Amino acid sequence: MKAIELRNKYLDFFKRHGHAVIPSAPLVPENDSSVLFTSAGMQQLVPYLLGEKHPMGKRITDYQKCLRTGDIEDVGDNRHLTFFEMLGNWSIGDYFKEESISMSYEFLTKDLEIPVEKLSVTCFKGDEDASRDEEAAAIWEKCGIPRERIYFFGKDDNWWIAGEEGPCGPDTEIFYDTGKEKCSEECNPSCGCGKYVEIWNNVFMQYYKDKNGIRPLEQKNVDTGLGLERATMLLQGKETPFDTEIFKPTMDKIKELSKNYNVSSARIISDHVRASLMLMVDGVRPSNVDQGYILRRLIRRLVRHLRKLEIEFSNLELIANTMVNSINNMYPELEENREIVIKELLKEKDKFVTTLEKGEKEFLKHIDEVKDKEIPGELVFRLYDTYGFPPEMTEELAKEHGKTINMNEFKELFAKHQELSRAGSTQKFKGGMADQNEKTIAYHTATHLLHKALQIVLGEHATQSGSNITEERLRFDFKHPEKLTKEQLEEVERIVNEQIKRDLPVTCEEMTLEEAKKSGAIGLFTNKYGDKVKVYTIGDFSKEICGGPHVARTGNMGKFKIKKEEASSAGVRRIKAVLIK
Repeated sequence: MKAIELRNKYLDFFKRHGHAVIPSAPLVPENDSSVLFTSAGMQQLVPYLLGEKHPMGKRITDYQKCLRTGDIEDVGDNRHLTFFEMLGNWSIGDYFKEESISMSYEFLTKDLEIPVEKLSVTCFKGDEDASRDEEAAAIWEKCGIPRERIYFFGKDDNWWIAGEEGPCGPDTEIFYDTGKEKCSEECNPSCGCGKYVEIWNNVFMQYYKDKNGIRPLEQKNVDTGLGLERATMLLQGKETPFDTEIFKPTMDKIKELSKNYNVSSARIISDHVRASLMLMVDGVRPSNVDQGYILRRLIRRLVRHLRKLEIEFSNLELIANTMVNSINNMYPELEENREIVIKELLKEKDKFVTTLEKGEKEFLKHIDEVKDKEIPGELVFRLYDTYGFPPEMTEELAKEHGKTINMNEFKELFAKHQELSRAGSTQKFKGGMADQNEKTIAYHTATHLLHKALQIVLGEHATQSGSNITEERLRFDFKHPEKLTKEQLEEVERIVNEQIKRDLPVTCEEMTLEEAKKSGAIGLFTNKYGDKVKVYTIGDFSKEICGGPHVARTGNMGKFKIKKEEASSAGVRRIKAVLIK
């Protein structure tokens, strides 16, 4: 079964079981400062899992484009990916363990025709916070999983929580038996030998943890996740995701073009090309900070491995087109933007090739100054910081000259650099609950006021390109070709503060996307919306499609003050602003 067929079967199954299908959210999350990228299916559902009403109802399903940065250095082995797709279904205060487990069992054994003998499950074994999940185990047994293939593990394996505090609860994980021999008598789904591979995870959000401990939740939710690439690999009986139709044509092309082939480098190139293209489709461009830094890192890493395989750099275009041809049926937005994103990929590749040449010259200029066998980390970092020359390349060149590098010293300097540049490559999504409190909700409402004020002052072309909110400030990107004047900024500020002073009511209506457009509501990323949307109206001033939440009235938001206005990218400006109580 191909990946696209598996995705369609999954969505069709849950549609039959009363779930509304919603579109994938973009890879760069809106109004969530906790993470650089969408890295789990439930991120776009945060407000609804916390109590907001979803316009599409209480049963939701989708496929979600995800990107995780914590495993970049591990890509090249037989399982790690940076970009991946997560299939999910949610109960937002509707069904719970019985229906969730029964539907999972039905889909796997009936729709996917997986023999029940291939399946094992794990449940929470219980501790001082919550009891052993015999309820989930009994449901699995009733479905058809024998007791000897139902295992119990602790919080490290079978418990989910949103960060340090927040909704939490036991989960049950479903494992696929690959048919390999057991590595020992004790071999079970917690073993990493490869016999058992996790295929699906059902999280039961039934508690809330805070500084006072754990208490039951009034609204119980179910959040599930099934990794498309991994499931496709298992169903096809392949050893790795790189052996499936998603990657194989690209892997074959790399092998054909290589003069010094190794499978690890081929996997890195294949993965990083796919991730880079998908990031650029969602508007990310290479830069030295945040999402752009991660994209630049991916492209530079794949270029280094092109060099390792002795593939002509000019062949990257051929490799990228091969990848697009393999996955364009899954992501039509990639086909629509093929020319633009491949052009951007090649532009960044050319920059880095120039960087490699300059860095190598600079290295050779300083190598004779190093009398010791070990090159100091300070020089390694200077080559990286000034010329963008990767430490791995410095290490390779050092080896050629009979020297080593002080990698520990380099890492210390690099860690400081990361902190200053807010690169965030180690930021991970810790459960998905964005920091929603009185301050961030007020800032969310302020972005709507700012958006409208900018259109009044600059014109209707000044539409939102993105935003980011923390407890301390808002950041708002909008389309405009030039720097704003002092007078324009003052007028925008005045208009926003006028609406706050008017103490306007904020109301929410649910309607179809068509009705929302006809009503004059504006929206960002209209392709992400489902059939029904929420429209927030701020008095007689602003009307926008948005998931919320917002303040009830504008009067208590505080004084709006613009702190900075700058360029974000070509044709896009950025405003940073605060609310002062």
